This record gives sequence, structure tokens and C-alpha cells, in this order.
Amino acid sequence: MPDVPVHVVQRGNNRESVFFNEEDYLVYLNWLKEGADRYDCVIHAYVLMTNHTHILVTPGARESVSRLLQYLGRHYVPYINNKYGRSGTLWEGRFKASLIDAEAYLLACYRYIELNPVRAGMVAVPGEYLWSSYQANALGAENPMLTGHALYLALDADTQTRQAKYRALFETHLENHLLSEVRNCLNTGTPLGNDRFHGQIETMLKMKVGQNRRGRPRKVPDD
Repeated sequence: MPDVPVHVVQRGNNRESVFFNEEDYLVYLNWLKEGADRYDCVIHAYVLMTNHTHILVTPGARESVSRLLQYLGRHYVPYINNKYGRSGTLWEGRFKASLIDAEAYLLACYRYIELNPVRAGMVAVPGEYLWSSYQANALGAENPMLTGHALYLALDADTQTRQAKYRALFETHLENHLLSEVRNCLNTGTPLGNDRFHGQIETMLKMKVGQNRRGRPRKVPDD
């Protein structure tokens, strides 16, 4: 969906590792930037975990995200297979994605993504993890791949003040109900937003999207 932010997750096949050393992360990020530039995708946040990735992106065209992930697959999978003498698939089927109601959930989605290493017990605070967008969004590290979403930029016109306000959002963990909602929407392909947003997306796409969210949500895996 053009100009609507989307949260994308891609997991390693059988939840196996997809990154094995520092070079692998750097190579993936290089192709992520190349693919985003090529297919009109604006990257706002990301995290590269050992066996999966999360990306918050606003596409410029309906097929932009699919083409970006295909581009990554065409380059990163052969790189890993050649480097480590393996063959076959690296990723677990098709990526999962959820359109985001920006006004209600965008900054929560930033936090969800960049707090992944903390929830996984890999680091104590998000700034300690090298392979996410937190150091750029919160601490001002240079990262030419990233473009702040309008709602992130609206935190403050002054860059340092904006980063301080952004860091303040991470002083508390995401509530359990919000974690569950983000995960369920990702795993079912359901837009993350209220019923009105969901209906607007279906009207624009002229098709049903995701699953009916009424009733008790199905259990889904953690990050």
C-alpha cells in the first residue's frame, strides 16, 4: 500500500540463524539500502536479530516491499550459501507484514522493533545492540539508510531534543497487550489499527486483509 508504513518480519528457515558474523550483518545492510533505493522504500527503523529481521518501511508503490525483499533474497541468500558451503533456502517461506495506522501505532512500532534485543536478553538497553536503528534514531549515530517518519520528526524540531524525547519513550517496556497485538497482526497479515483503519485499507485494496480480529486472539510465537 503506497505511503502507508508497514512492519515487515522475515525469519530464518526452521528458526535457524541467518547471520553468523559481523560481515554478514554489514553485507545485509548494504543490500537493504540498495534495494530500498531501487524500489522506492523509505526505511524508518530495523533490527537484525540472529535468526530474523524486522523492518519498518514506507513503500512508494504497491509492490515496493515485495520487490525489496526479493532483491535481498537474490543477493543475500547466494552470499550466505557460497560463504558457508550450504545450499537451499535460507528464509522461512514468504515474509510477514502488517500495515500500520501511523497516528496510533507508529512510534510503538519503532519501540517494538528496537527493543527486540532487550526482550531477547541479548543486551540490557537498546543502545548496546549494534545491529538496529536505535543508535541513529535515539543517539544521533550517522545512518544514511534511515529517514525519520513525519511523526518521529514531530517529536521536536531540534534534533537533540527530538532524540532525547525518543529515548524517553524507551524508559518503559511495551505493555503486554500491545506486544500481543503487534505479533498477532504480523502473523495474520492484519493491519495494525482500529476497525476504521482496517476498513479503509480493505476499501482501498478492494479485498479482505488478514483475519477477523474479534474474539480471543490466537497464540502466536514471540519475537
